[in-house]
Amino acid sequence: MKIINKYKTVLRHKKAYLVCVICVFAFYSCVPTREIKNENTTVPTVYNNATTDTVNSAVMKWDQYFSDPHLKAIIDTALVNNQELNIMLQEVQVAKNEIMVRKGEYLPFVNIQAGAEVEKVGRYTSQGANDATTDIKEGEEFPEPLPNYQVAAVASWELDVWKKLRNSKKAAVLEYLASEEGKNFMVTNLVSEIASSYYELLALDNQLKIIDQNIAIQKNVLEIVKLQKQAARATELGVKRFEAEVLKNQSSRYQIQQQITEAENKICFLMGSYPKHIKRTTTDFVEITTTPVHAGIPSQLLQNRPDIKRAEYELAANKLNIKVAKANFYPSIGIKAGVGLEAFKPKFLTKTPESVLYNVVGDVVAPLINRNAIKAAYKNANKRQIKAVYEYEKAILNGYIETTNQLSNIKNLKKSFDVKQQEVNALTESITISNKLFRSARADYMEVLLTQRDALEAKIELVETKKEQLLAHVNIYHALGGGWN
Repeated sequence: MKIINKYKTVLRHKKAYLVCVICVFAFYSCVPTREIKNENTTVPTVYNNATTDTVNSAVMKWDQYFSDPHLKAIIDTALVNNQELNIMLQEVQVAKNEIMVRKGEYLPFVNIQAGAEVEKVGRYTSQGANDATTDIKEGEEFPEPLPNYQVAAVASWELDVWKKLRNSKKAAVLEYLASEEGKNFMVTNLVSEIASSYYELLALDNQLKIIDQNIAIQKNVLEIVKLQKQAARATELGVKRFEAEVLKNQSSRYQIQQQITEAENKICFLMGSYPKHIKRTTTDFVEITTTPVHAGIPSQLLQNRPDIKRAEYELAANKLNIKVAKANFYPSIGIKAGVGLEAFKPKFLTKTPESVLYNVVGDVVAPLINRNAIKAAYKNANKRQIKAVYEYEKAILNGYIETTNQLSNIKNLKKSFDVKQQEVNALTESITISNKLFRSARADYMEVLLTQRDALEAKIELVETKKEQLLAHVNIYHALGGGWN
């Protein structure tokens, strides 16, 4: 008989275990599944018509890449005072603090609580009747109303069986790293924007200098034309044409002065200061030299460009967020416990073991009906992961194309500058020749006027080409991912 009873008991346990397994299997089968989209990080081995040299200018610090001391002083100030950068630094700290928040969620919570209450129950109730007929000790009834005092330590802990909380914490770490790369990307943008604005300011200074020189030449020729008119060797038409040309260049001079003011104010804004004069080099603009550029190989963009690294971290965080969202379908297991002292008079709180209380509770909570919100959150997590894949691939493609464009731009601008330099030299000589011919009456005023106009335009274009060269030098540094380290 004992053997039979033992067998029945084991059989009941096995049936219960089987029922539990079936329930768990059925529960898991209701959890939706999504396929994770994998990113494509394949890039060409080399840039167009480039070598496989791995030396990369992106690893150079900005104060080594730029040699102008005034420019370096401006960048150094901006990295401390720029408001947008300081705002981003605060966002980075917020992301860092979020890690502590997520980490604390999967550790036990322990709280201290104390309370006091007073209660008056009806006499004709089960509790009231019981209190009236029960003595605390012989000859001493329960007080009415009945006070209660309590001091206890309470702990609660959610067991992270499905790694939901730990994955959430890891996702927060990746989001923090992404915000760090976002800050680095802003530093790269700030350095390149300041350098570009600085070179534009130098170009405007040079254009103003060229116009002043041209005005001086035209005024000199105007005086000659006036003298020739008095000698009946020229007409009033020639005088008026040269006067109009001088006035035209004087008007252009005021426009350039306004552009200089706006360029200085833009740099001041980036430095986080009110408008002031910007100290800058007085070196001949077209003679400015730059450091040689080494592009390395395309795969280095994945390590050097902050925007690509930020997209990579965001993608990794979104993959973990899918796991977090999926874990919401599974039961959450919690443990709650408390220990303390409770009595209806404060003097009894220290009387143990009579005043000691404790409890331990374990619970399992699982979503059963109306899981639409959880399903929607899980689907959204999947869509955000797919979006992050496209963002990552887009960042890689954009970085490669930007670098390729700037490498081609540097090469073509060099050829354009050399040709434009020859044009300026030829037109500068033609001004001297035309003035000599005009004095000897072997050329009319229109030839002199057109020669001076062509020379002015060529010099302005030469300055513009040099400016584009310097901007390309800045842009390739930005495209390669330099400026933040």
